[in-house]
Amino acid sequence: MTEYTLKRLLFGKPLKTSELESEKMPVWKALPILSSDALSSVAYGTEQILLELATVGIAAFYFSLPVAISIILLIGILVMSYRQVIEAYPQGGGAYMVAKENLGMTWGRLTGVSLLIDYTLTVAVSISAGVQAITSAFPQAVPYIVEITLLLVWLMVWLNLRGTSESGSVFALPTYFFIGCVLLLLGKGAWDLVTGAEAVSTELAVPEVMPQGLTLFVLLKAFSSGCSAVTGIEAISDAVPHFRTPSTTNAKRTLVSLGALLSVVFGGITLLTLAYGIAPDPQGHTSVLSMVTEHAFGRGTVYYATQFATMLILTLAANTSFNGFPILASIMATDKNFPRMFANRGDRLSYNYGIVTLGILASILLIIFGGKTDALIPLYAIGVFLSFTLAQSGLVRKWFTERPKGWRRKLTINGVGALLSLVVLIIFSVTKFAEGAWIVIFITPILLIFITKIYRHYEDLAAELRICLDDPVPQKESVIIIPIAGIHRVVQTTIAYAKSLSPNVIAFYVAFNDEDEKKMEEKWEKWNPGVRLVIFKSRYRAIIKPLIEFADRIDSHVSERQTVMVLLPEFITRKWWHRLLHNQSARRIRSKLLKRKDMIVATVPYHLHD
Repeated sequence: MTEYTLKRLLFGKPLKTSELESEKMPVWKALPILSSDALSSVAYGTEQILLELATVGIAAFYFSLPVAISIILLIGILVMSYRQVIEAYPQGGGAYMVAKENLGMTWGRLTGVSLLIDYTLTVAVSISAGVQAITSAFPQAVPYIVEITLLLVWLMVWLNLRGTSESGSVFALPTYFFIGCVLLLLGKGAWDLVTGAEAVSTELAVPEVMPQGLTLFVLLKAFSSGCSAVTGIEAISDAVPHFRTPSTTNAKRTLVSLGALLSVVFGGITLLTLAYGIAPDPQGHTSVLSMVTEHAFGRGTVYYATQFATMLILTLAANTSFNGFPILASIMATDKNFPRMFANRGDRLSYNYGIVTLGILASILLIIFGGKTDALIPLYAIGVFLSFTLAQSGLVRKWFTERPKGWRRKLTINGVGALLSLVVLIIFSVTKFAEGAWIVIFITPILLIFITKIYRHYEDLAAELRICLDDPVPQKESVIIIPIAGIHRVVQTTIAYAKSLSPNVIAFYVAFNDEDEKKMEEKWEKWNPGVRLVIFKSRYRAIIKPLIEFADRIDSHVSERQTVMVLLPEFITRKWWHRLLHNQSARRIRSKLLKRKDMIVATVPYHLHD
């Protein structure tokens, strides 16, 4: 099987650039691809709120309801704000584009860095939470958490390398299956509460006395932990160009659908958790959603179907990042803020470098934190709320500066969004700092400095390589040096090619003793290829150093209209293992000479037929 056949089997046949439109998403496909991150967070959002309140006692669980309502209001404000981002920046890029164009490139880079960090953490958190759904139903899988998470990450990488259209079709059914299972759960819960089939827990009642130890700080920690349910909303604004025409309208519809679903499901799960009197598992092996589903349906078909759907949606939630990270990285690469290869599409029109890089980074996080969701959550959401804050602030400045029709209403919406996002960012940074948020706070400025250096490198490179189109191409003649180890067909081919380029050709041979030197002189004189031979006798059997010294000597004597070229004869073996039988001297010489300034190094390959 050839390399091309294997590649086609694994990733599919290459797509033409003209087929890019067919890879774009209708609303029904965009919702599972771009919304699975936010939708899946209901599987751990309520649980994270309860885990913080549990430090006070179960009497504090009532306050998970007002906390959840506050988060739902935040979701509504962010949906309204990002509808305006989509309308103002239909070219995509979301928060990065808004911050870059309205606050300046430095703030744009900071937004880009924060989103890239968040996308990476989204993959790690979603996959680990998905595996938690497996261990909830099958505890015997607990010892293999890390292995399972890594397997799922690279399954996602493979599916995304096959292209957006194929991955979207694969992901649509599980996402809608999860939505169906959760809505069925909410329906069953509502029926239990209305008919009185289930006794309502006293935790739903307003406590007569404030639980001892319940402070504003504890409530803020619960709120910040629950805000993990808000992540993923920005992904739709990043990917507007990937929607079918009319892309702006379709993106806004998808965003509203996401906001409505997320609010209903998140609020409903929180309400049922209180109604059923569910407490979170301190060991983290059984999820709250698992316990709520078991309470409603028992450990039957519906329970296992819901757990399976939860595992799928949490795994596929990572797909939001596998779309957002590569797109954002490509936009930043186009702006010279990221390595340029991230802007290139692969055979299947996907951004391969971004997809693989995200897989590697997420795998490293999962290994370091042992695949545990609770350990990863404190790092989560800082990046996304920083980007929320900067995006809304950028739009505030845009509306105030440009003052289009209805600008006061738009400015108010984005101003409130910016203020709330900033408050959540500060709360999260303070309450989660000691639990791991410091890592993100520490690494963000480091990455900002790093991508700033990337930008400066590209700017300096462009300035050095820039030419005036009116200037004539300089005419230079080459003095060609050909290192040889003997007289054979590879050398013959190289000399013939060199003589076609320049009349100034020198063959350079290193002899280790007098007898070797004499034999080479006699053979060269007999062959007489019309090229001067220079022999250097090396006492210490060195080859590369004498060649470099000779090339430097020639370079110091050539005129300004001449340049030195070292032309390396090299034979290419048919089988990879044959290369191990040869000393690869041409490659070692090339690696040394490439560091020499104002010297041309080239290879003349000769393909063997063995």
